[in-house]
Amino acid sequence: MIKKLRVITVFITYAALKKSETIEATFMNEQIKHIAMRLQGLREALEVSIEDVATTCGISTQQYKSYESGTSDIPISILHTISSTYKIELTALLTGDEPHVNSYTITRKDKGVQTERRKAYHYEALATSFKNKKGEPFIVTAPIKTEQTPLNFNAHDGQEFNLVIEGRLELHLDSKIIVLNTGDSIYFNASQKHAMRALENKPCKFLAFIS
Repeated sequence: MIKKLRVITVFITYAALKKSETIEATFMNEQIKHIAMRLQGLREALEVSIEDVATTCGISTQQYKSYESGTSDIPISILHTISSTYKIELTALLTGDEPHVNSYTITRKDKGVQTERRKAYHYEALATSFKNKKGEPFIVTAPIKTEQTPLNFNAHDGQEFNLVIEGRLELHLDSKIIVLNTGDSIYFNASQKHAMRALENKPCKFLAFIS
């Protein structure tokens, strides 16, 4: 009887986890679709062609089409490049809301605007309500990736600052590999191809400032 109860408990727990993962995946897919719709609306309002935006982002037309259709995850670096080039707040692309304060903005712990990246990077925007920002601050959680997992390299205009808050981070910067421990930071030219992964089989949380 006890064995049967254990089996039932395990099954229920597994079912609950799968349901939670399904709900999370649906939520993330909806976020991506909404961002894709805002990208398309921006491009059409500015009367800019898909080819022009793709060239601006340094990607193929086919790749950009997959972003705008909502069928592919959209890297934050691509959104940052578009927001910088076409003079629209990154917040407006991420959430659809326009920033409205220009004196100061406070974000309490774990209260930033959440932006999921399909079980990959999790972004928490820290200054969504501030107008005319000179950069974008985020709390980023980097996923666990084994050495066999391919890294997704990105590059974008401007500069980037990363400060590790929790865990250890492996940063690939062009041909260099840099390991950052808790409390370590790096400031680099973001036009260099870069990719990251958490080490020691634990997620890594870090503060990122993109300018």
